[in-house]
Amino acid sequence: MYAVVRTGGMQFKVIPDETVRVPRLEAEKGQQVTIDEVLLLQDGDRTMVGSPTVSGAQVTAEVLAHGKEKKVTVFKMKRRKDYRRTRGHRQGYTELLIKNISLPQGD
Repeated sequence: MYAVVRTGGMQFKVIPDETVRVPRLEAEKGQQVTIDEVLLLQDGDRTMVGSPTVSGAQVTAEVLAHGKEKKVTVFKMKRRKDYRRTRGHRQGYTELLIKNISLPQGD
């Protein structure tokens, strides 16, 4: 069983009892989080595709940690113009442990 969920403007394939890093969520460490935007749900030989989401399906996860990704260096330069700019960015993330994928009621 797996599901494809949307959070933080990105899509992630989630499987129960596995961890996934998603863009930073406003939740405390150890807190339960419910993701309602389930785009696709696959259980055995049944596949449910939402339009745009599968209504009634939810993914429950536990927040394990918060952190920052590796630094991305942004370097801008214009040749022969003495123009150089260096910037760095570290994207925040939340690490989730997927606890449960619940099917829609009636299915």
